[in-house]
Order: sequence, then structure tokens, then C-alpha cells
Amino acid sequence: MAPTPPPVPPSQAAVDVRDPRVLRAMAHPLRMTLLGLLRLEGPSTATRLGERVQESSGSTSYHLRQLAAHGFVEEVADQGTGRERWWRAVHRSTRWETSDFLDDPGAREVVEELTHRQVSQHRRLLAAHAEQRADLPEEWLAAVSLNDWHLRLSPARARALAEELDAVLARWRDAPEEPDQPQVHVLLDVLPLTEHPL
Repeated sequence: MAPTPPPVPPSQAAVDVRDPRVLRAMAHPLRMTLLGLLRLEGPSTATRLGERVQESSGSTSYHLRQLAAHGFVEEVADQGTGRERWWRAVHRSTRWETSDFLDDPGAREVVEELTHRQVSQHRRLLAAHAEQRADLPEEWLAAVSLNDWHLRLSPARARALAEELDAVLARWRDAPEEPDQPQVHVLLDVLPLTEHPL
């Protein structure tokens, strides 16, 4: 078996998706999982990814090719063989503007589907943190930040706030990382509620 290529970060910070067909292609649940794993864990093969997500290598290979056809992943040059191809993510994140898709009912449906998946992923991340807290060193317990803020804002000001916070996080993302440290997940949500859950 070929050695694992080093976990080089994707070459581009983010991709802006404006084509509903590209958004739909990415929205497939298994493709999103595979893309997420390549972004978080670095290059891998269809076989290794299949073992990781409990899918056949034929299935993961097909979905990796679909992601490559839309520019989300690429083969790792000079790695593997014809039968064992290595893949890596091209971008660190994917962005889209909901407003770009509101006039197309099919695209709007895809955006809603992606939103529900993001909310589910946030739940899983928070639940995993709650389960793992007992094993964290004290310095990490002190560094963890869980916040919620309640503001009364217009849609325009809420969007400006989100853009400002995104810019701060982009600056941190683009700064040199500390490869010997664990991944830190930052969840950032700006959302209106008509009724606060109890």
C-alpha cells in the first residue's frame, strides 16, 4: 500500500459557488462527507475513504470523480497507481450566497437541504465536544468559548455583522497554522428566531 501523502492544506482558501448545478452536485450527502474528510484529514484514496464512511470503494470513487468534475477535489500528482488514486480537496471551504438562488425553486430547495445538513453537523460537533470535555487538558478547557448573543438587528445589519465576523475568521484561517495542534472548530451562526426555544 502506498504511503499517505503529507496533509498539505488545500491550495485555495474558498470557492464561491454561483451555479445551481454545481451546488446540487456538491449537496449529495456522501459527497459532502468525502469533501469534508479530505479538507479535515488531508489526501486519501477511495478505498480508505470507503472504509472510513462504511461505503464501497466503487461508490466513493464515483463520488470523488463527480466532485473532481466540478472542481472540488483533484488527484494528487505522482501518488498511487492506476488502481489506487489519491485525492485531495482543492479548497478549504465552500461559500454561496443564498440570494443567488432564491429565484430558482430547484436551487432554493438545494440551499434549504444544505442548510439543514449544516445545522445537523453543528449539532454533531457540539455533542462531540460535550462528550470529549472530560478528557480535555485544563488549558483547553480554559480556551473553549461557547457563546450566544441576542441582538435586535435589521436584515441589512445582521448581514453586515456576519460579513464582519467572517472576515475575522478568514484572517485567522489564512494565518500560518500550528500543525502540531488539534483542529479547532469555530461555529458561527447569525439567525433570526420568531420564538426562543426553552
